[in-house]
Amino acid sequence: MAEHAIEHGTEHAGHGHVHLEYQPALPIPNGKLCLWLFLSTEIMFFAGLIGAYIVLRFGAPSGTWPGPHDVHVVEWMGAFNTFVLICSSVTIVLALEASRSGSAGMAKFWLATTLALGCVFLGVKAVEYSSKFSHGIHPMSPRSLLYDRADPYYVSAVSARVAALRSGLDERKNKAPDSFTEQDQQRLDLVSSLQANLVKWTETKVAQTSDQLAREGAIELMAYQIYPLHASHERAEFLHDQELREIAAETQAVTAQRAQATDEESQKALDARLAALRGRQELLPELKAMEHGLNEQHKWLRLPMKIPSGNMWASTYFLLTGFHAIHVAVGLLVFALILPVRLTPRKSHVLENVGLYWHFVDLVWIFLFPLLYLF
Repeated sequence: MAEHAIEHGTEHAGHGHVHLEYQPALPIPNGKLCLWLFLSTEIMFFAGLIGAYIVLRFGAPSGTWPGPHDVHVVEWMGAFNTFVLICSSVTIVLALEASRSGSAGMAKFWLATTLALGCVFLGVKAVEYSSKFSHGIHPMSPRSLLYDRADPYYVSAVSARVAALRSGLDERKNKAPDSFTEQDQQRLDLVSSLQANLVKWTETKVAQTSDQLAREGAIELMAYQIYPLHASHERAEFLHDQELREIAAETQAVTAQRAQATDEESQKALDARLAALRGRQELLPELKAMEHGLNEQHKWLRLPMKIPSGNMWASTYFLLTGFHAIHVAVGLLVFALILPVRLTPRKSHVLENVGLYWHFVDLVWIFLFPLLYLF
């Protein structure tokens, strides 16, 4: 009856019979549907990672999360990469429009431009990664130089590294003295001075001082001299000046005791203490003159560094940017595979689907950039 009514109405309207067609699925192509389902899982994946980073970053107590400069994050590089990805989003849209309008040559040009911009993005990330690896900033296992606190474990790690450096240089000098260059001798002299006047000095002060604040101050000063953090500058300046005053006062007292000492054993002990005081007094101004610390002044040292929450930062940074870089690489691989194809209007749906994926990758970076580079 309903069909008769429909036919009767359409006949009077002069349009003939109505032909109804059943659509067995959503009114979008299967390829696009599958892509949206895939992107929905990717959104949940990155939402979990970014959410975890936000909780860790903004849940950390004040002063216990490294600033961008503490971990060699260069803001302008991140901003440049953001600009590159935004431009790549524009070029993939231009490629799609060129394909739809039948301009296969222009579509291929804009697609190649998108591919080139993506390669630039990965190239900049490679430079950033290389910079961090060269400074020993990466997750703890297996060769990280990062320590969250300046404590006896940190002092022990510095001591072991300095001892290993000196042992290696001494061995080279003994085995092949003819090939031991002047630069090698300078390095040996520096390591010997650091072992005596930095590491052993700090170990002795920590062992002989009953004041907990004094012990912590001695380790903090050594950590700052190796790898200075901006947030610790004022504290390090205070500790440096305080130690110089203490050394001056102790030198005066030990000198007076040396003048009054009569037995040879006491004289030797006092002479050794005076030598240690003078060595420390000479080293302190040299360390203070190294604005960026021992590790930056002498990159070959690679001494352990104290960066609060440094290992947690490295783990989250490389996890987030690493997964994003993998997604970028997958997009570039797809671009390279379809680049030889003639991008006629019949092929425009391929560019549309790939473009949706690429926009998602760009959008993820829009969230990562301020979180990782600006806070």
